[in-house]
Formats: sequence, C-alpha cells, structure tokens
Amino acid sequence: MIDPFVKCCAGLDVHKALIVCTVIEENPQGVLRNITREYATFIDELADLAQWVKSLGVELAVMESTGVYWKSLYEALEREGLRVYVVNARHIKRVPGRKTDVSDSEWLAELGRCGLLRPSFIPPRDLRELRLLTRYRQKLIGVMASEKNRLHKLLDDAGLRLGCVVSDIDGVSARQIIAALSQGEASPEHLAGLARGRLHGKHEALCRALVGNLSDRHRILLRTLQHHLQWMETEVADIDGQIVTAMAPYQDAGQLLQTIPGIDALGAAMLIAEIGVDMDRFGSKERLSSWAGLCPGNNDSAGKRKNGRAYRGNRYIKRLLCESANSACRTNSQFKGLYQGLVIRRGHKRTIMAIAHKLLEVSYALLKKR
Repeated sequence: MIDPFVKCCAGLDVHKALIVCTVIEENPQGVLRNITREYATFIDELADLAQWVKSLGVELAVMESTGVYWKSLYEALEREGLRVYVVNARHIKRVPGRKTDVSDSEWLAELGRCGLLRPSFIPPRDLRELRLLTRYRQKLIGVMASEKNRLHKLLDDAGLRLGCVVSDIDGVSARQIIAALSQGEASPEHLAGLARGRLHGKHEALCRALVGNLSDRHRILLRTLQHHLQWMETEVADIDGQIVTAMAPYQDAGQLLQTIPGIDALGAAMLIAEIGVDMDRFGSKERLSSWAGLCPGNNDSAGKRKNGRAYRGNRYIKRLLCESANSACRTNSQFKGLYQGLVIRRGHKRTIMAIAHKLLEVSYALLKKR
C-alpha cells in the first residue's frame, strides 16, 4: 500500500485511440492544481506523455486495465522509471452521473493520491512476453478440441458411427480410417482392417459403424479438417519448443513445480508465466487464490451467508490448474484421497475446483520457501 497522500499523482484514462492524463500536484502551501492533457496512442506520443509526466515530478501513475490498450502505455512509463499502478476497474467505480474522460482521469488521480488503490499484479517484461506464447497455446488447444467435435458431427451427419466404437476419434486407427474415407474408400471390411491394437477385437462393430452415406462434400470437409488438425499440432509442437527454451532462466522454479502431482514441464512453464516466481508480490496464498478466482467468495450480511460464488479471476490459471487437478486425482498422492473424500458430497466439478485451489497453495509454498 502506498503512503496516505502522494504529493503528485497522475490518472490516465486509456482508450484505443486516446489517452486523457490528469496530474494532481500539491505545492508546498498545500494548494492542489489539476493539469490535463490528451495524447494519441501512437508510440511516439506515448513516449512524449511519459516524458511530460516525469518532468512534472509525478510519484505515481494510475490507470485501469482496459483491454490490452494499457500495455503499451505501461511499458512507456516503465522505461522512464515511473511507478505505475494498473488497477481493477471494479475497484474504482464512482457515483454515476457526469461521466467524462477528464472526470475519470481526475478520479483515478484522486484515488491514487489518497492511497486508496491496490495495484494489480503485472509480471516482468520477460514473463509478459512468455504469456503471449502460453496463452496462444491454450487457444490453439481449444480450437483443436472444437475441430475434433466438428469431425464427430460430420461423421454422424453421414451416418457413420465411428465415435461409438473407438475411444479416441483422433487416435492412430481412427485417423487412418478417416483418411481412407476422405480418399473415396467405401468398403467397411477394408476400412475396419485398418484398425490397430485392441480395435482388432471390434472388427464386426467397426464394419457396422462404417456403413453410411458419405457424399463428395463430406469427403472434402474430412480432408480439410484433418489437414487443419495436423497443421495445428505442428504449431503447438513448435510453440512448446519455444516455451521450453524461454524457461531457461526459471529452470529451478520449474523443477520445483514439477514435483507436484499433475504438473508437468509445460504446466510449470505456463503457471510461472501467469504468477511469476516472486511470491512477495501477492503477500499471501489467500490473495493469490483470490486473484486466480479459485477460492470461494465472501458474501455475509446480517449473520447470514449468501452466495459464495468465486470471482472470475485469471481464467488461464483456472483452466490450467483444473486440468492438472484432473490428473492429480488419478495419482497415488494426497490429492487422490482429497478427491475421494469430497466428490461424494460436492460432486466432480466442485471437487476439481477445490483440488485446483490446493495445487495453487502448494505452488505458492514451494516458490515462497524454495
């Protein structure tokens, strides 16, 4: 928390094409003066803004986390050595009415001057750039899942029930069968003969499942979807290599996190990209859990507990740790016992959230105490 009063504070209302900056400065006699300027969001004007703010002796600059537009401004102010707070928009709501860009920037400066704001966690530049890779990887994995579902739907549309027989539509056998279908092969016996491993024992079921009405347009889409999936797999593998290379400075922390059941090398890298390695930035495991949106909310009034739903938090961490929790509850560890004890009373989804919460607390302890 900052000092109760900052002598010179800047509030920045950030938009896509415009930034309104208001500086509130206090002279030795205690008289306040407001100075407001507007700047475009081009790089050269951001540099001018940062230099102007620094020339006024600003001790603290405050801005909302508006989309991605704050990032370039943050880096410009950071290069000038200024202390910058990026704050949650939910924490700075003001009384409705008379809302303008200038009044918003003045309100930000006033809150910052009075020490009423807590900054959001902003990782170092290296980790901010690593986030670009890890978050894009998560997006690609989601698109791949969507394309596999589309492949299921396309086969069902043609009357082919391959998904009812094979456990993985993206497995080796299923890929070969789908490739043969897309090339015009129509014999169920020949297609079923492409199966490998345990699918040999399902020859009759495969023959029945591969009888359908596959048109030329179905085949075009099958080829397109398979090529798209292959391309995305190549991209994911390339990004994985880039992430592993970028983790060299954080190798010790990554190895510590990999000792937790359910977290592998990529999971550790993605977690470090989101929370960093300096746990002093959060202060406690409770604050970290709240920031990630993995702990129940507090909503009590008149002695009654109301809806304790968790806040949205960081969706990338939530998704990553829920995937890790699903893996951890299948290992011979404390998380398996925790899952078995909770799932009867709370159900699968809430239990996975509880285990994800526990995984984050363990990660905090490892990174904090080494």
